[in-house]
Amino acid sequence: MPHYRDEAVVIRTHKLGEVDRIVTLLTKNHGQVRAVAKGVRKTSSRIGARLEPFMVVDVQLYEGRNLDTVSQVEQLANYGAVIVDDYARYTAASAVVEAAERLTREDSSSKHYLLVLGALRALSAKEQASDQILDSYLLRALAISGWIANLASCQGCGSDQTVLFSVHSGSVSCANCALPGSVRLGLEGISHVGSLLAGDWQGVSQATAATRATVSGVVAGYLQWQLERGLRSLEHVERA
Repeated sequence: MPHYRDEAVVIRTHKLGEVDRIVTLLTKNHGQVRAVAKGVRKTSSRIGARLEPFMVVDVQLYEGRNLDTVSQVEQLANYGAVIVDDYARYTAASAVVEAAERLTREDSSSKHYLLVLGALRALSAKEQASDQILDSYLLRALAISGWIANLASCQGCGSDQTVLFSVHSGSVSCANCALPGSVRLGLEGISHVGSLLAGDWQGVSQATAATRATVSGVVAGYLQWQLERGLRSLEHVERA
């Protein structure tokens, strides 16, 4: 039976039978993988504690017809240890991994793995607001999937005075070239979207609370439009 080894983030787990668990992993080189971890719910299991959400692991798996099988696991980082003790960061991290699961079902780019890793690391570091880390992650993940267009100029006329964001196309436009599904964000709102997309935390910190709230709603709406339904975890995310 062929086997392989990779780095992975644990993004979901659920019970299987009496002592087993199915784990969903976002790997660095093999995309999203679903695998059986046998016997990990036994109290004597040495690897069960290493296969919890938000953990980063070095894992060896055997390929299966429907599900792969975990054979060895080494912990690389346990971001969950910090995240689960903070409700705001826990709900943001839950939304990150739920979005990652949805976006990587057919997209195996290693960029998704690195982006999730960065988001979890930032959430555990507690240096930035958790809701802004989430919004930045969502925009950048959508960009990796090819769903964010040019934000530098109006999609219609090329003007740099963009004030509208289209939740249908991910494009921006000026007041005279409104695209379908456009929401008025103003110059500050469009700038804030650009800062989130670039990971420019100094720029993010300059936005007003009202702008952050409006942009968060637009990001959630755009994600829902692209995925055709929203994320359950977003309903529980605390906004500053």
